[in-house]
Amino acid sequence: MREAIIRTISGLLYISILVASILHDELVFISLFYLLGLVCLIEMQKLLHLKSYALYAVQALLFYLFSYLKFNPDATVLLLFITIFVNLFLVKDLMVVQKIPVFEKKKYIIIIFYLISSVIFLTLLPTIHGFFRPDLIVGIFILIWTNDTFAYIVGKNFGRNKLFERISPKKTIEGFLGGLVFSGIASFFIFYYTQFLSFPLWLGMAIILSVFGTLGDLIQSKFKRQAGVKDSGKLMPGHGGLFDRLDSIIFASPFVYAYLYLLNYVS
Repeated sequence: MREAIIRTISGLLYISILVASILHDELVFISLFYLLGLVCLIEMQKLLHLKSYALYAVQALLFYLFSYLKFNPDATVLLLFITIFVNLFLVKDLMVVQKIPVFEKKKYIIIIFYLISSVIFLTLLPTIHGFFRPDLIVGIFILIWTNDTFAYIVGKNFGRNKLFERISPKKTIEGFLGGLVFSGIASFFIFYYTQFLSFPLWLGMAIILSVFGTLGDLIQSKFKRQAGVKDSGKLMPGHGGLFDRLDSIIFASPFVYAYLYLLNYVS
């Protein structure tokens, strides 16, 4: 009971800080995610048994150029292409190989594009239409939280068939489908209350976030299994590390960005 209370308070504090920063202004939102990304970078290096101060400089430089300055649209598209390519390669490694190969050079590639640049695209999402829309990024977080919550509830009560047992024994196909369905329902209410973007666009985001959010969670679970740890850190009482809480949305963010970018480009 005490653990559940601690977990609830920790989760509510995390959500409150997140939403307050988003609603305040773009600079506060980007700055917060720079700090959150920094913590995730520390936790990720521990998982990969790597200690590189150069990666902190890389994170600061990339954030400054892409998140703060938004200096070159073509460079952003190139970064997006590379990030999605690396993330899809990790999906391949998740499905095919027993262990994700993390030899020295690949560790740097994984951290820069799987983690750092994915967080950058998360900060770019609310300005993808040329102006800051806090309701867009709040809606995206609501979708990922809805997916995670109902995947857990449905999986715990109705789960029978394992989704990816050798990586995450508790995840079930029923849980995944429950998260997908309820995030789809949530997308309608987000559309209804924000009146920003159409319902089909929000529904598309819900599907992308459910699918790639689940894959991101599984990939991080595989990294933790390879590292022989249960959690990526201990920053959030009752939840584990910060990366444990953000792994889904971090991994899904470049795919959501590509989805909105292509639709914006076509229209």
